[in-house]
Amino acid sequence: MLLPVFAFGHPVLRKLAEDIDPNYPDLEQLIANMWETMYHSHGVGIAAPQIGKAIRLFVVDTLQLVEQFDEDDRAEYPNEQGIRQVFINAQKLDETGEPWAYNEGCLSIPKIRENINRPAKVRLRWMDEHFQEHEAEFDEVSARVILHEYDHIEGKLFIDYLSPLKRRLLKKKLDDISAGRISVDYRMNFPGK
Repeated sequence: MLLPVFAFGHPVLRKLAEDIDPNYPDLEQLIANMWETMYHSHGVGIAAPQIGKAIRLFVVDTLQLVEQFDEDDRAEYPNEQGIRQVFINAQKLDETGEPWAYNEGCLSIPKIRENINRPAKVRLRWMDEHFQEHEAEFDEVSARVILHEYDHIEGKLFIDYLSPLKRRLLKKKLDDISAGRISVDYRMNFPGK
């Protein structure tokens, strides 16, 4: 089932998300709905706060990005294999590597893209959809997407990394998103409506 994506301005996007256990109601269906919503919205990741739930859950699929890589992308991201993964109760253990800029966007903040600096690598501990524990290090584009989605469960948005001047320049666009004065090809839940 397609779920509405909660737009910038909704309080749930600023909450510190809570851990869940295997008894979380209808978890399997929720995860399936998140995948469906993410793909329908042309995203590569989506976090539970973006569908109105302040829980530590996000899904990431960078395999589709890797499939679209051209020669330049392959040269720039030689180690990128792509992942398709459910992350439950993720905890960031470490960030390493030289920070690098990448043009990020967000389903909750449509039609705004900005270059954001993030570390090259991230090490996480998390549970998968079967509540099996994992620990791994990710780099390149997968690390970028994971860090973006991880921020969502910490109540942060990619625009928080922008300078105050840049945020002021985007204020009208952000106000329009909050008010629902924007057109996208997926369902959204606007705070003012």
